[in-house]
Amino acid sequence: MYVILVYDVGEKRVAKMLKLCRRYLHWIQNSVFEGEITEVRLRELQHHARKLMNLQEDSLIIFASREERWLEKEIIGREKNKLDNFL
Repeated sequence: MYVILVYDVGEKRVAKMLKLCRRYLHWIQNSVFEGEITEVRLRELQHHARKLMNLQEDSLIIFASREERWLEKEIIGREKNKLDNFL
């Protein structure tokens, strides 16, 4: 499945959440990630994120689609982190 993940966490937890999300998805902008992920790995990511979060203050939003091709993405301005993979 293809997901876009957005988080808003307290300042003390930002670095840990960034590091966690980078293990599973591609960082595209501050607190925003995207990429292909299996259901099992997504549940694993959610489990670890819950451990880091203060559920009374923080939020994690995940938009999921079966495939990337079903989403249109328009970038206005500078793209912070291109998803090009060089071999």
